[in-house]
Amino acid sequence: MKHTKIVDLLTGKNLLHEVKAKGWVRTFRNNQFIALNDGSTINNIQCVVDLDKFPAELLKKIHTGAALSVTGTLVESQGAGQTVEIQVNKLKVYGEANPEEYPIQPKKHSLEFLRENAHLRVRTNIFGAIMRVRSTLSYAVHKYFQENGFFYFNAPIITGSDAEGAGEMFRVTNLDLNNLPRTEEGNINFKEDFFGKTTNLTVSGQLEAETYAMALGSVYTFGPTFRAENSNTSRHLAEFWMIEPEVAFNDLDDNMDLAEDFIKYVIKYTLEKCQDDLVFLDKRLQDEEKNKPQAERSGMSLLEKLNFVVENNFKRVSYTEAVDILRNCKPNKNKKFKYIIDGWGADLQSEHERYLVEKHFKCPVILFDYPAEIKAFYMRMNEDGKTVRAMDILFPGIGEIVGGSEREERYDVLVEKMKAMGIEEEELWWYLDTRKFGTAPHSGFGLGFERLVLFATGMTNIRDVIPFPRTPQSAEF
Repeated sequence: MKHTKIVDLLTGKNLLHEVKAKGWVRTFRNNQFIALNDGSTINNIQCVVDLDKFPAELLKKIHTGAALSVTGTLVESQGAGQTVEIQVNKLKVYGEANPEEYPIQPKKHSLEFLRENAHLRVRTNIFGAIMRVRSTLSYAVHKYFQENGFFYFNAPIITGSDAEGAGEMFRVTNLDLNNLPRTEEGNINFKEDFFGKTTNLTVSGQLEAETYAMALGSVYTFGPTFRAENSNTSRHLAEFWMIEPEVAFNDLDDNMDLAEDFIKYVIKYTLEKCQDDLVFLDKRLQDEEKNKPQAERSGMSLLEKLNFVVENNFKRVSYTEAVDILRNCKPNKNKKFKYIIDGWGADLQSEHERYLVEKHFKCPVILFDYPAEIKAFYMRMNEDGKTVRAMDILFPGIGEIVGGSEREERYDVLVEKMKAMGIEEEELWWYLDTRKFGTAPHSGFGLGFERLVLFATGMTNIRDVIPFPRTPQSAEF
């Protein structure tokens, strides 16, 4: 007979019928009670073994981590903690897990220890919950865009341009590093490389997505991006996933409407589909908060934060107004901020963004019209000549989660901005072509997917919301 997923068995629909379940042992108590989990739900199903039915040699093979198949009758549970259980008639051990060697034992492990065992950490409750939430969020992303007339666009991973102008990119080459070809000047001759020029792993699919938006109207990318930033903070990864919609004929207001609607949709969908996992993660976060000093506690539970975003309209505030608020607030005047706001033009930090959201407005905030000097070349210049039509969305507990803008569609203005920032026209000739042939207003934004998963799960280290984190000096697994 076919096996049934544990998430379906726990509904009790097959009560008093013979069922088969397959999964991995979480615990085996008193040589009688097996807690079995197959990853379909955070909840285990209890499998009750009659010691007289099975040889001792078979039962000795059952330890935490072992893979089993159990067949038996699904009955109402007589014990606390579960509504149904399986009275086992047949038992098969697929793979043993020596308790002397298997690292994921039924006890509390540190997150650092679990990162060192990333190939096995998903078998714990916490990482099973995180990865189910991640999967649901991913599906919700595609569902939202597909239901709203967007076309899924696959941006290239290998690129010859630097979309952000930051220069922190991973080089792609097939040159022999022990015998590099050189020019007469002694520089590396990239004309002899595979692509005939310097190429890198992409930091963003935005520029390419813009070209497709100018023909298909509404497109989105959702794929891996890379940043060679030598940072070991809890907020940075070398490999991460980006969601980047681009929409023709959208202005900044349209862009803010889209971003707010999109975020509310994916979080609401995840709240509905991942109730058990989010309740577990909510309790875990509350337990973690109890161990923090009162001043460092967030003040909101995970579920409160998620509902806070879904239920509140996002407050729209200009950068100029935000700087005035921050400059005159008590934490700034009393020098409680790590980065003091002295005046207009400052690049806002997470502490400033969180103050605006959590203390001042007490709702999610969209800041717009930033100084041109602190934003990318492709953002549309406002008539004041000082600010660009950029927007960032700020969330409680995390600060910036979305960054976007209306794009600079005017050819002459874009060329001047590129010159001012030292970006060669030849490098982006194809991007400039979209401003020469049928140019039109258009807008888009970028959302780091791991940042969204971080917010949705209540985790504090971004390495814990991606299956196998890539960071400086670390490319295990």
